[in-house]
Amino acid sequence: MDHLNIGNFIWNIADDVLRDVYVRGKYRDVILPMTVIRRLDAVLEPTKEVVLKMKDQMDKAGVANQHAALCQSAGEAFYNTSRFRLRDLTSRARRQQLRSDFEAYLDGFSPNVQEVLDKFKFRNQMSTLVEADALGFLIEKFLDPSVNLSPKPVLHQDGRVRLPGLDNHSMGTIFEELIRRFNEENNEEAGEHFTPRDVVELMAYLIFMPIADEIQSGTYLVYDGACGTGGMLTVAEETLAKLAGEHGKEVSVHLYGQEVNPETFAISKADLILKGEGAEAENMKYGSTLSSDAFPSSEFDFMLSNPPYGKSWKADLDRLGGKKDIGDPRFVIEHGGDPEYSLITRSSDGQMVFLANMLSKMKKATKVGSRIAEVHNGSSLFTGDAGSGESNVRRWVIEKDWLETIIALPLNIFYNTGIATYIWVLSNRKAPHRKGKVQLIDATTWFKPLRKNLGKKNCVLGPDDINRICDGFLKSEESEQSKVFPNETFGYWKVTVDRPLRLKVELSASALRRFGKACTDAAEEPLLRLVEAIVDRIGEGPHFDFNRFVDEAEAVAKTHDFRMTAKRQKLLKVGLGIKDPGAEPVITKVAKAKAGADTETLAVYGSYQRTIRGKSAIVEYEPDTELRDTEQVHFLEEGGVEAFFRREVLPHVSDAWIDASKTIVGYEISFARHFYKPQPLRTLQEIEADIRALEQETEGLLEDLLTGDP
Repeated sequence: MDHLNIGNFIWNIADDVLRDVYVRGKYRDVILPMTVIRRLDAVLEPTKEVVLKMKDQMDKAGVANQHAALCQSAGEAFYNTSRFRLRDLTSRARRQQLRSDFEAYLDGFSPNVQEVLDKFKFRNQMSTLVEADALGFLIEKFLDPSVNLSPKPVLHQDGRVRLPGLDNHSMGTIFEELIRRFNEENNEEAGEHFTPRDVVELMAYLIFMPIADEIQSGTYLVYDGACGTGGMLTVAEETLAKLAGEHGKEVSVHLYGQEVNPETFAISKADLILKGEGAEAENMKYGSTLSSDAFPSSEFDFMLSNPPYGKSWKADLDRLGGKKDIGDPRFVIEHGGDPEYSLITRSSDGQMVFLANMLSKMKKATKVGSRIAEVHNGSSLFTGDAGSGESNVRRWVIEKDWLETIIALPLNIFYNTGIATYIWVLSNRKAPHRKGKVQLIDATTWFKPLRKNLGKKNCVLGPDDINRICDGFLKSEESEQSKVFPNETFGYWKVTVDRPLRLKVELSASALRRFGKACTDAAEEPLLRLVEAIVDRIGEGPHFDFNRFVDEAEAVAKTHDFRMTAKRQKLLKVGLGIKDPGAEPVITKVAKAKAGADTETLAVYGSYQRTIRGKSAIVEYEPDTELRDTEQVHFLEEGGVEAFFRREVLPHVSDAWIDASKTIVGYEISFARHFYKPQPLRTLQEIEADIRALEQETEGLLEDLLTGDP
């Protein structure tokens, strides 16, 4: 029986034993851990007595740390010290005795297997299985003599092979196939934890192919910070080993992953254990990558991931100290002269924070450096204003010249979402021909349709599609689907444009009554008397120059030995100032004019040459925050910010200026802008033909309505 048939056999156990015990979506809670248990049981069976003997000897000798010796006795990275084999339990007639002995058998496994069983929550299934009298049948099915899950062959009495042994690779393939089938059947969660194999293979090629000639014999570390069931790591290992072999190199690949979902973590660790990679399984860590990084000081050669997108990471952010107090060096760095450059994104979507985590783990001292492939949705390209965490991540990777390419995948390529998805490929050792550039590839039309949808997945990347994408990436040439841009294409300045506050002053009786109340509330009654004295000098108005009104107030204040404080000036502005577009701008600062100054450029940035009390001066106006606006000026804008401002802003609002202190750098990437294909307008003949067809179709309808004919 080949591994495909064995996979089908295990799949059918669910229907045979669990049909009336569990709903279909829960079959995996039993079948996956039982597959792990049966394989481990079969692997350990030949050394069972040796392990029990070693256990007994060490217990009598009082040896506390027995793990290494027991693994050595078992010849594996795991063991079981219970007195039972799985087949010993088939003779139990009483349900409770079977449960007791089976739980004792589970308790005998080594700590690494215990972690898998705990995360599967397999012990929680005991009551359901025992009450339905299904546990015994389940064990019997997995011990079926026609199926061999042992690495050793089953022989006939004459020594001929009856059932071939199942090597670790084949067992891993069977387990991965079961995972895939369960994920596809339960599509709602499949996309969250399971990336389609075709996408994973593409990602692996994208990070390995460009440096295939540079792979040397040695050790390489591969990491996934949102590893799910570990599929990306497995494919990456296979791809790297294959490419190395093709180049006559011998590599040792070590896998590292972290996963926050307990069941998928258990699957990833169990998968490695089943493949005989017990040491690698220890590198699979449970917990949140964002708030509890399992590899804080590690650096990796290659990193792949499909982090959750559109998913809140508020709980992680709170555990890190909140947005204001976070100090994690992965997410608060030094860049662009800012010692506290923040990569903290909105708490509602943490996908770009996962990217920042990977970037913090790049190798800096090796020839190849680190290469990264990560899947994101469309919001990663443009969501977030200049200065936001999302924009800052984009700015960081582009200004550091780490971004090689972004590939737009076909719609409906994932199981549980039809939204647009993109693969980002990054490296801190760009090839010379890629330096200072970013390649965008539109692969949205390169796919093979599926005959039957798998959830929302209705297409697949065939070998030809993957080769086409990789070929376009490696050549890095311009085509209809491939565009290469200088890094500056994606940067922009967010410029704040201000206009002056223009106030008039009315000193009518009703205005003074209102102002008097404001003075009383502020305990500034003498200020009202001062204003009344001003009325005697300049009249009720309206006065369209607030600056002159203030000058009058200060002059009267001096004659009354009354100090005009900042608080009182503000009360005058708030209590008597009325916005009017015909009024003079309110001056906040006056400086001495410098000979030879470029007054036109000064005016662009809010410093205007004016005559004040008969002398030339440079003045600044108070901005009207209600009129404040922002403009987005791209780095490649001809003439830069000033030219854009003179061309696009001043002709419409001649009194505007740029507040340079508020200018922020942002980055965004727009596939739509670069790959938009406008639909050609229909010809007049086509439109006329449609109209005539409609006329013929509706001919006689009006007459029928009026005459009442059917």
